[in-house]
Amino acid sequence: MSAGQISNDMLIAAAHGGPRLKGQQPSRRLASRTAPPSDLWVYWHYERRGDLSRVHDLSMGGLLIETPEPIPVGETIELNFLVQEGHIRAQALVRHLERGVGLGLKFTAIRAEDRPRLAALLTRIRVASQRRDESKQSD
Repeated sequence: MSAGQISNDMLIAAAHGGPRLKGQQPSRRLASRTAPPSDLWVYWHYERRGDLSRVHDLSMGGLLIETPEPIPVGETIELNFLVQEGHIRAQALVRHLERGVGLGLKFTAIRAEDRPRLAALLTRIRVASQRRDESKQSD
């Protein structure tokens, strides 16, 4: 790896939350999920269908999107985020489906130039979330 490149392992390590409490079971997730603000949306496309969906949670490993559209488990969809960090393109596998609620998606491919943007987006979301939590505690 050349200087300035970020490995997938580095991004996953950076995306992990705080230390685990003693005796707490480890999560099966490789990356911790972050609840984004309600204004985070993603455009997705599958075969001849596509939609704009609200993102419920996000990690370096995947996301949960709100959609009534039933896409079968195991199918791959294309994702496009347009956020202040820039355009982020990815492919994701449908891991679970809750009819009328949404899709649990696992990232299968993220363009190399988009990985740092995704990491920056997650950092921005976490910082904003921490500020909200601190604000609530001081009230």
